[in-house]
Amino acid sequence: MRKYLYVLIAAGLLLGACSEEAGGAQEDAEKEQSKQSEPPAGEEEGKGEEKEYSDKYPLTGLGTNRETDHRMVAVMINNHSKARPQSGLTDADMVFEILAEGNITRLLAIYQSELPEKIGPVRSAREYYFELAESYGALYVYHGAAGFINEMIASRGIEHLDGAMYDDNGTLFTRENFRQAPHNSYLLTEGVRPAAERKGYDMQAEYDPLPFLTDQELVKLGGEDVSYAEITYGTNPMEIVEFYYDESTEAYKRYNDREQTVELESGEPVEVENVFIVEASHQIIDDQGRRAVDLTSGGVAYLLQKGRMQQVQWENRNGRIIPVLDGSPLAFVPGNTWINVVPANPGISESVHLSH
Repeated sequence: MRKYLYVLIAAGLLLGACSEEAGGAQEDAEKEQSKQSEPPAGEEEGKGEEKEYSDKYPLTGLGTNRETDHRMVAVMINNHSKARPQSGLTDADMVFEILAEGNITRLLAIYQSELPEKIGPVRSAREYYFELAESYGALYVYHGAAGFINEMIASRGIEHLDGAMYDDNGTLFTRENFRQAPHNSYLLTEGVRPAAERKGYDMQAEYDPLPFLTDQELVKLGGEDVSYAEITYGTNPMEIVEFYYDESTEAYKRYNDREQTVELESGEPVEVENVFIVEASHQIIDDQGRRAVDLTSGGVAYLLQKGRMQQVQWENRNGRIIPVLDGSPLAFVPGNTWINVVPANPGISESVHLSH
């Protein structure tokens, strides 16, 4: 009898252990399943729920939970054929494209929401570019300049970093060996803040945001259907800039001399949500072909957004170049903006070809 009692107790213990083991395995499986169903850190909970943001970037209107009080950095980027493709253009919030000497444009890329590790090639300063950088409240970064330009920068108190002072030091500027000077100077952005602070510049700033369209306003966007713009800056050498609207990404892809503008390292295409083409007076001011460009008086402009075009006026309000219709500022589509400045002679209607 006692023998049977021992057998029953052992069987009971064995069953209890098996039950506990099975329950533990099930609990582990449930935990793992729960863990897998949780959204990754930083992502919104629940499919289809609209993420809420604490702030918006001033030049793009895009929402963020990061700090937005870092100062804009405006970099002079080389656009010579020997300098393409460039590095860092996909991260620029806003790019100004204006003629330098001859028929070749130069770019002023303004960074605030993002700052890539490397930007370039970097080129020399011009008066209308450093005036734009100052009017937007940006730190102006360039590599070298004519003596009288450097004197202007110094006398006007333009806060700047000049690559000629840091040439190939490996912490702020570097010379790449796969290109020849002057097309091989690159800004290393990790060194920007330390270099600026050593010069006593404040790298924190608060900016009033540009006006941006709401979702409801985007649906009612005015203008005519225009999905392609070709801008001719010159025929000798041939300098043509094109923007194609891509409905799949709802952004414009840029081409220069029939080649798509992409990042040097990744091949990622440059895409922008706003293309703003403005007409301004240009004057040759010396025997080197340097120009003065009037970016204060305003004039006629084309604004391309979401595959549509509005003929508007542009004005310089509080230092910013903005589209205006019937005296009222127009808003931008949230995202990046490319501003092309074309000479008043021959004029925007002659320089720009639009089609659907």
